[in-house]
Amino acid sequence: MNITKKMLENRDFMKCPNFKLGMAESDQQLKLPQPPVEKAAVGEIIQLPSFDDVITNGSYVDLLDVRRSVRNYSGAATQAQLAFMLWSTQGVQGFMGETRYASKRPVPSGGARHPFEAYVAVLNVNGLKPGVYHYLPLENIGEKKVAIEFISEIDGAGNTVVEALAGQKWAADAAFTLFYTCIAYRAEWRYHEMSHRVALIDLGHVGQNAMLSAVAMGLGSCCCAAYDTPLCDKLLGVDGTDEFTVYAIPVGVPVNQ
Repeated sequence: MNITKKMLENRDFMKCPNFKLGMAESDQQLKLPQPPVEKAAVGEIIQLPSFDDVITNGSYVDLLDVRRSVRNYSGAATQAQLAFMLWSTQGVQGFMGETRYASKRPVPSGGARHPFEAYVAVLNVNGLKPGVYHYLPLENIGEKKVAIEFISEIDGAGNTVVEALAGQKWAADAAFTLFYTCIAYRAEWRYHEMSHRVALIDLGHVGQNAMLSAVAMGLGSCCCAAYDTPLCDKLLGVDGTDEFTVYAIPVGVPVNQ
């Protein structure tokens, strides 16, 4: 076996030591102000249509049975399908505590910190111009509705998305690609140096919800571990330090649909 020092360091990162042993006080324990649970909107806000009728496969057992990574797409998705994908991974159903320090969502998160922001690179969604959009879950708290804001056009369209996804050419045929960024301080405020490992666990919850939601609507998806973080950050317009890309999930209509 060719086990390197870096591999051993990465193994240690995956482990969970005594949670309180040698852990410095968090900013929450120091009673410092909590970070916002969502980025404020800066662009044009668009309300997407209801997703009440988008589910075509309602059997949970069947969803688990047919869920597979899909990389061959053809055709357009609907705005309602996009809305359900966003809501099912990052929608806000309510808050915890008088200070509303933590949000309740369809996915679990350590300490209910939910340190992620959802963006979408739209290439082929009916009635929605191609470009980068940002999901705004606080626009519809506790409602099964979705609002997004337009961020920017995509120069080079599908080719730019492919480049951001480390040259995976099949992504150019996706109807849209979901990008999740991490605003690390949201989790660090509560869990200090332990927050980053917990956040990576939370990403798995997001990805599974996304893939099950896609197959429930007859769509296909593929969670990508290969992506170019600086290029993704540039595409989404984030700074790469306080907010940076951590996940990408192309979604589209399977070619056999």
